[in-house]
Amino acid sequence: MTSKLLDQSDGPAFEVINRSGHSPVVLVCEHAANRVPAGLDNLGLTEEQLEAHVAWDPGASALARRLSDTFDAPLVEARFSRLVYDCNRPPDAPSAMPADTEFCPIPGNAHITEADRVARTKGIYEPFHAVVTKVLAETPAPVLVTIHSFTPVFHGKPRDVEIGLLHAEDTRLAHAMMPTLESSAYDARYNAPYGPDDGVLHSIEKHLSGRRLPYVMIEIRNDLLATDAGLSDIATLLTQSLTHALSSMGVPQSLANPDVSDAK
Repeated sequence: MTSKLLDQSDGPAFEVINRSGHSPVVLVCEHAANRVPAGLDNLGLTEEQLEAHVAWDPGASALARRLSDTFDAPLVEARFSRLVYDCNRPPDAPSAMPADTEFCPIPGNAHITEADRVARTKGIYEPFHAVVTKVLAETPAPVLVTIHSFTPVFHGKPRDVEIGLLHAEDTRLAHAMMPTLESSAYDARYNAPYGPDDGVLHSIEKHLSGRRLPYVMIEIRNDLLATDAGLSDIATLLTQSLTHALSSMGVPQSLANPDVSDAK
């Protein structure tokens, strides 16, 4: 493999949606896509394998885009599969470019060299996080919200939790959002189905940079996002929850005034 990972046909490592949005909320979706750069030959995977949750977070991009539209919020999405590079992992983490998963091995990652790792880091991870940094810098008093989905069954064990609000020491936004979720029909929990000890808050921690930004990582069980009706229900609920949280925390609502009855 050459030192250049992406060619002109691949396009950039990221996409920024609604960059001029007026919300204090900045949305990030690290696992939005299952695309693989042309030069990596689909990592040796079948189309069916690339559709599985190990390659991306099904439904996460659709949900993030609805929230971006409703809140008039900027959204940064990664354009390539997390199997090429997981933008929610640091370069030295084995899970940044995994050779195996609970679903299937990843042939294209089995024998990657240090030069390959550097090319993927420079081609995907660094530009993605550079633009997140820039969007946050362009947003007055930003609130960082990352959007993910998770599989209903992991290593053969069903997961009952349906919505997770993940946080580390700063619990402000997660705790302000939870009352709305707890009053819904969904099973919502803190730091589930995993939490900060699992290394899943990398993106958030990277962009806090010593600042005390309000943040939350939202995890939705992906079967709830598999239909338009389910996606709409979750989008509406999260709109209500986040709107209530921002209001209770005193975040200026002149920047974001969503219609909570119509989370498109």
